Amino acid sequence: MPDPAADPCFDHQPALLSVEEAVAALLTKAQPLADPERVPLMHAGGRVLAEDLRSPLDVPGFDNSAMDGYALHSRDMDRAQSEGLVIAQRIPAGSTGTELQAGTAARIFTGAPLPAGADTVVMQEFCRVEGDRVILEQTAASGANIRPRGNDIKRDNMVLESGTRLQAAHLGLAASVGFGEVAVYRRLRAAIFSTGDEIVEPGQPLAPGQIYNSNRYQLSALLRAQGCEVIDLGTIKDDYETTRQTLLAAAGQADLVVTTGGVSVGEEDHIKTALQAVGELDLWRIRMKPGKPLAFGRIGNVPFIGLPGNPVSTFVTFLLFARPFIQHTQGCRQTTPVSWPVQAGFDYQSKQRCEYVRVRLTHEPAGEPVAETYPRQGSDVLSSVAWADGLVEIPEATRVCTGDTVRFLPFSEWAR
Repeated sequence: MPDPAADPCFDHQPALLSVEEAVAALLTKAQPLADPERVPLMHAGGRVLAEDLRSPLDVPGFDNSAMDGYALHSRDMDRAQSEGLVIAQRIPAGSTGTELQAGTAARIFTGAPLPAGADTVVMQEFCRVEGDRVILEQTAASGANIRPRGNDIKRDNMVLESGTRLQAAHLGLAASVGFGEVAVYRRLRAAIFSTGDEIVEPGQPLAPGQIYNSNRYQLSALLRAQGCEVIDLGTIKDDYETTRQTLLAAAGQADLVVTTGGVSVGEEDHIKTALQAVGELDLWRIRMKPGKPLAFGRIGNVPFIGLPGNPVSTFVTFLLFARPFIQHTQGCRQTTPVSWPVQAGFDYQSKQRCEYVRVRLTHEPAGEPVAETYPRQGSDVLSSVAWADGLVEIPEATRVCTGDTVRFLPFSEWAR
């Protein structure tokens, strides 16, 4: 067995970083992409806004009816109940009426502009029409059922801030104030490759000792969920020179290089030494489980993230480290993952590392959600990730008992 003291990988070994320290170190290295581009609003979903949007107009741009009903002036309310008001005009949405004369009403529809001279809309359910007159069966307060000009947005108000990842509601909001196109940060180009002599692509026969390459597919999907363009360089063998050349080739065509495997200290793990030969390595060991070996550095000016090879470790370290780095690089303002407290439905004792346990939530009729753990938590058990709703974070050297409140990190929020 090799003597660790004689292994150069163990020379000057830095102290393990906490998760928080590692994330902070990564974010200090993340530089937003330059050269924003303008794209049609219809194609801006999932992109990160590169400019502040202020409204050029009031929304709505006029007082309008919030209901289908009848517009009148409140001073005519009593008359409308006793003898009714002449229906002098009809105003559907998209049309404008004329000034309402005293003693008359206007048939009006939701969204239609309120005619001058009216200050109230009575819902049609509370009205009875007899010939050319409308009679109120129930009165309404002055100003009822009217959406005033600027009720939603005032002219020059901030609508969306730079750094917002544009979701459906953001696109609708931008459209509501007239933006047909917006400036967004360009998509980050991420080059990926896997390492390992034992890796075989799905669909191919397995020889003894081989496994299918799951990391290539989950990593590609995770990157695309963050809005990246993926440059897939496939799988390379566990060979130092091949690793070195592939790192250089990847950096020549990408904004970020992400690999899986080869970041540990074994004799066949070449990412660390190859990276040190062609660039620099900043950090590579984290006090966490799963996923202690994590490499970060640069190949020239191109940042590099080396994720561990076990598939669960790949998934978890991507979410915790690569995701905020990518979001910051793409100009996102908010990179902290969403989390909320849930009740532990399990007992657990963490060791001297922060542990991330795969859990599924159960919802009781009353009370907060309860997190149940997958029965096998090994870093090779990828089925635990597919089964889970998210992760529960258990700090270092912490005892969790059933009923305790724990921090839950939902997978559903992490693609944002």
